[in-house]
Amino acid sequence: MKVLVTGSAGFIGFHVSRRLLEAGHAVAGIDAMVPYYDVRLKQARHAQLERLPGFTSHLFDLTDAVRLAEVMAAEPPEVVIHLAAQAGVRYALEHPESYIHANIQGSFALLEACKARPVQHLLMASTSSAYGANTAMPFKETDAVASPLNIYAATKMATEQMGHAYAALWRQPVTMFRFFTVYGPWGRPDMAFFKFTDAILRGRTIDIYNHGRMERDFTYVDDLVTAILRLVDCVPEAGRPVAACDSLSQAGPFRIVNIGNAQPVQLLDFIAEIERACGREAIRNSLPMQPGEVLKTWADTSLLQALTGYCPSTGIEAGIAAFVAWYREHYGT
Repeated sequence: MKVLVTGSAGFIGFHVSRRLLEAGHAVAGIDAMVPYYDVRLKQARHAQLERLPGFTSHLFDLTDAVRLAEVMAAEPPEVVIHLAAQAGVRYALEHPESYIHANIQGSFALLEACKARPVQHLLMASTSSAYGANTAMPFKETDAVASPLNIYAATKMATEQMGHAYAALWRQPVTMFRFFTVYGPWGRPDMAFFKFTDAILRGRTIDIYNHGRMERDFTYVDDLVTAILRLVDCVPEAGRPVAACDSLSQAGPFRIVNIGNAQPVQLLDFIAEIERACGREAIRNSLPMQPGEVLKTWADTSLLQALTGYCPSTGIEAGIAAFVAWYREHYGT
């Protein structure tokens, strides 16, 4: 199989690309190497991929429609997995324009490229932040979502709507994933699990927002990748739902799927697990709630189960231990 992966030097894009390559597929990876965090980590990820047969690297901004068309023509993909994005809730408070550029304009360019050269299946990343101020738990794909709490969520919701429009108008099969707090080796330095581990091992203070009174549906990255790759073969067909819980659109081949662990964890319990894995206690700074954050996320994964027969299940004990072991090896701490 020939697969185009956008954001191939990113946390999730790297893991998806590596798994595809290890399975014998060809991967064309596109990444802009944006310096939102240390580019050396992105380069190290790509270096890992370049050691595997079947990988080609393309370094440019996804909004460059000419370069994108050239890659699509030179290496026509059967499947596109769109993971390139400007991530992070807090960064959006000061740099909202970067989210418009990457998440909306970049996704638009990719949708146009797939309109010109249709693929068997276009799979695109969204976020649990799309559920915004919803309070009914667990979050279901069929829930109404009209209350984003930050620009990041708003741009991802816009991406979902654009994907639906292209599926309806041009019959391009589209599956949107809503990810729930992904963590694991090669993770992003701006994410809480990375920052906590780095600070604890280096004897620095960690900031804990809302005094730790938050819950997250932490999802281990290997589980997430397994779910994504199983969904590749679950091409949506309009009018053919798989179960009562199916979010399949009536207007075109479009579906939204939650990928989460379906087990919310208290933030303080997550921190305690990092402390155990690091072998030392954190120096804690308790702070009020940060603007744009949500108190709790919890995925209903019934649709994922119905489609693939699979649900993420790695507990935080194993997942955090794997991340801390990777961190120590990579940074020599």
